[in-house]
Parts: sequence; C-alpha cells; structure tokens
Amino acid sequence: MTKTDSRVLRAELLSFDADPGEGDTPAEGSVRHLEDGALWLENGRIRAIGDYATLAPDLPPGIDIIDHRGKLLVPGFIDSHVHYVQLEIMASYGRQLLDWLNDYTFPEECRFAEREHAERLSEAFLDELLRVGTTTAQVFCSSHPASVDAFFAASHRRGLCMLAGKVLMDRHAPAGLTDDTEGGIRDTERLIGDWHGKGRLGYSLTPRFAPTSTRAQLDATGGLLRNDPGLWLQTHLAENTGELDWVAELFPGSRDYLEVYEQSGLVGPRSTFAHGIHLDQEMRGRLAERGANLAFCPSSNMFLGSGLFDRLAARDMRLNITYASDVGGGTDLSGLATLKAAYQVGQLRGQPLTAWQGLYGLTLGNARALSLDHRIGRLAPGMEADFVVLDPDATPLLARRHARCRTLGERLFAFMMLGDDRSVLETWAGGRCRHRRQG
Repeated sequence: MTKTDSRVLRAELLSFDADPGEGDTPAEGSVRHLEDGALWLENGRIRAIGDYATLAPDLPPGIDIIDHRGKLLVPGFIDSHVHYVQLEIMASYGRQLLDWLNDYTFPEECRFAEREHAERLSEAFLDELLRVGTTTAQVFCSSHPASVDAFFAASHRRGLCMLAGKVLMDRHAPAGLTDDTEGGIRDTERLIGDWHGKGRLGYSLTPRFAPTSTRAQLDATGGLLRNDPGLWLQTHLAENTGELDWVAELFPGSRDYLEVYEQSGLVGPRSTFAHGIHLDQEMRGRLAERGANLAFCPSSNMFLGSGLFDRLAARDMRLNITYASDVGGGTDLSGLATLKAAYQVGQLRGQPLTAWQGLYGLTLGNARALSLDHRIGRLAPGMEADFVVLDPDATPLLARRHARCRTLGERLFAFMMLGDDRSVLETWAGGRCRHRRQG
C-alpha cells in the first residue's frame, strides 16, 4: 500500500475567492480569513481548510501538526514575467531598454550556450524565488535549448509549477543568440514534447519581442499556438517609446505594435504581454476581447525609465493585469517588493494600489490570468498545496508596525511596504516545504 503523505498546518489563513475590487474594504465574499485556521495537506494537495477548533476533531490520530500560530499563511506568490537568465545582471547601471539589451542582456545570455552554466543559474534562480515566497513563475530562458532543459529539469526535481520557454530570435541580435526560423521552431517543438505537461510544468512559446523576430518566425509561432491551445505564449509589448518607433519601421504593414502580434495569431487567453505601458484604450480593448493579459513590471519600468503603467485604464477595459518582477531590469524578485513598487507607480498616477488588490493580484489574480486558477492561487480543497508562511515579526521595524495595526488591511499593507525575503518564514510547493528561513 502507498503511504499517505499527510500533515496539518495551524496558522492565521488568508486567501481570495474573487477580485476584492478597488475599495478600501474588500468586496463581500472575496476574502477568506481564519484567525486560527487549519490547512490539512494530503499527497501534495489541500484536503481541507477550516477553523482549527472545527477541523481538529476530524483529524486522524497522530497526524503531524505544524504550529505556526502568530504567522500568516497565504497562497504561494506567482510571478507572471521574469527572465531567469538575467539573474546576474541585476543592479547593473540603468539605461534605456534598447541600450540595456545590447550592453548587458545579450552578452549575458550568450553564456547560456553552456549547459553547466544554465544548470548552475537555474538552481540559483529557483533558490531565490523560493526564498522570497514565489512558487510559480512564467519564465524567459535564453535562445539556447539547453537553457530550457536545465530550467525545467531543476523545476521538476523540486516539484514546482513553472511555465517557461526558449526565446525565439532570428534577427537583430548577436550571432550567438539568433536562430534560423525553422531551426528555432524545431527546437521549440522538441522542448514542448519533452516538458509540456510533465509533472507540474507547462510550455510558454517565447518570441522575445517583435523587433527580433521576422514575420515568418512570428507566423510559425502562431501556428504552434493554434495547433495546441494548451500552450502559453509570452512576449513584450510597448515597453519603451524608442521600441515603438523601431517596430513601426520594421512592420510598416501593421497599424500599430499590437497588430504585429495579432496578424500572426499570437493574441489569446493564454498570452502574456510584458509591460504594455504605451498603449491607447482601443489597443487595451483589443487585448481584453481576446482574453490576454498585461504583465505589470513596476520596478523594471522605473529602473529603465520606461514609463508609468496605467493600471486603472486597463481595468476600465476589463483587461487582465498580472504582477511581475521582470529581472534583470527589475530590482527585486520579491513579490512583496513588486507590490510596493506598484503602489508607488500608482501614487504617481493618482491610482494607489490597496493591499487587498495587491495580494489578490499576486495570488489568485495572477493564477486566473494565466489559466492556472483551477490548480493554484487560493487555499481550497483539491488545490495544489503551494503557499507561503509570512512572519509579522521578521524584522524589528515590521514587528513595531504590526503592533500598531488595528485591522487586517493595515497589516497586509505593512507587509507590502516593509516586507522582504526576511518576512518569508517558509515556502511550500506541492505540499512540501521547499524553503525555510535560516535563523
């Protein structure tokens, strides 16, 4: 007989069942909060959730109970757009996007032709993600198939839910990074066959952005997406004004940047477009109609001087918004740091981000936009057991602030503003503790 892997965590529990809205008070029925809750795990999934006093009589005799009273347990954080191959160029002196690519990004990504380097960085990147409470990410690898194999293999060993893909570039990049159109598609098809649907992994088709792909490559990518609607797609859109001018020169037959992707069939319900700063409402409407999402990367947008994302303009069009670190243009892998930066961007636009909306976005909101909400993003029976244990006393300043908070909303906002990797006591994925803070 197979032994059942079962345990219970006792802690304060917080999860979202719906979008809480933009108000200071969350919409009725959107939040599930248990001050003394129990989360019963069994074979990598959540078997039951409830008040500890209510659930305790139903627990099997001798079951392992992990006591985290005084801590806050929330669903694992989700990062909708991040480049693992840029980990070691974080905190390089900032320039505008196109200079950044040529001066830092492309030379760095050339190193991933070596499988051993890709393996080392995959492990280091996943260590960092788990340290900051991120259990799922949609990841850009490099254009080298070995970089994808290494990342997926490392993620699979850890039992993580990850989306990733090989970058497709057949022009306007160094020779060590470009692939020929047909060869890049063949590599992608092989990688899909090896990794898509293996364990908790999913494949995301990854043309870097329009300037580095010919129309033939974009069309071929669209063909792959049509042939398998279970795939994901990730690319960049309207991050920088210089980028917009370049796209207009390269694709004179397209009325705008978005249409370049539309003409190749790349805009759909599993498509993530990173940044999307320089869009008008008509373009946002077209994205919304097709169910696509924009990945809001606030720390990167400020670091590279790309612009201030208009979050409420996107919401007005019912366009899905996700939250992302980007890296290495971003300044932090932490989801809490991303929300802090998103709040600051919002303040500059007169549209501050509430803690309710931020924590929803980082968990269930991102899961919904990525079509993963049937598996992850909330604490509920049957869901895969990915969650984070947050420590309100992680630092002296955070402890002082929490002691003065009167409401749950204030406490969550304190985590958004003052929280960092030290706030993450434990990160669990697939029902197993994959990271525990030292000290």
